[in-house]
Amino acid sequence: MGGVRDRLGQALFLRVAGPEGPAARERIHGTEGPRWFEPGSPITVVHADASMFVGGIRSLLLQTLHPAAMLAVSEHSGFRGDMWGRLHRTSTFLATTTFATAEDAQRQVDIVRAIHKRVVGTMPDGTPYAASDPHLLRWVHVAEVDSFLRAYTVYGRNELDQAGRDQYVAQVGEVALRLGAVDVPSTEAELAEALASYRPELRGTPEAREAVRYLLVKPPLPLAARAPYGVLVAAAVGLMPAWTRPPLRLPWLPVTERTVVRALGSAATGTIRWAMSPSA
Repeated sequence: MGGVRDRLGQALFLRVAGPEGPAARERIHGTEGPRWFEPGSPITVVHADASMFVGGIRSLLLQTLHPAAMLAVSEHSGFRGDMWGRLHRTSTFLATTTFATAEDAQRQVDIVRAIHKRVVGTMPDGTPYAASDPHLLRWVHVAEVDSFLRAYTVYGRNELDQAGRDQYVAQVGEVALRLGAVDVPSTEAELAEALASYRPELRGTPEAREAVRYLLVKPPLPLAARAPYGVLVAAAVGLMPAWTRPPLRLPWLPVTERTVVRALGSAATGTIRWAMSPSA
């Protein structure tokens, strides 16, 4: 049983982190030098936890609701052609800015900022969009932070008190500011206000629903990995706000989500946590 759980956890890690994941992990954690964040601080606790698998999927689902953000992904990377590549890059960026040396973290920020400058286009109504737009960067940021914090609250190893939750929001905000976002939240209450402020801009576009279907129904996974992946997806959907369900055509089964789905999600994240622990 231990061997099966180990292979499952490693397979999921490779799917999220990509084939370069093990080498990147060694570079990030094995290189000496000053870091942006102290070990044991909330950002390092949350981003090292297996609940990030659930939070990452939820953040992708939530981000699709912004038409400009979704069109940028669809036109410049695309869920069909590069969904996992995008997930790999996001995973590496989060790990590097959280755990790597300050020099390596800044290098990653500079790379992403350079990429954002090239991602430009036009909305169907003629409005231009740019990935470097501070307002759009803020949306991507708050969607990610809200997702990671909610996933950790439900599926994380330990509980964060209010001070820890506020510090987490403030710490990830430091990275967002370096990326070019503005007016980023620094407490959990400000995070909720920021997320609510985007509600008038959000809707379920055809591109968003296509991305959701691809993420939920047609993931490019081997048959053996689809069942555990399905559990993580169900856990992520279960954390989506009720108001996001109709525009994205997501199911809403509140009783099942609070019982069966959360039990399975806890088991899945527990297995990944065990498999990825140093003693595994």
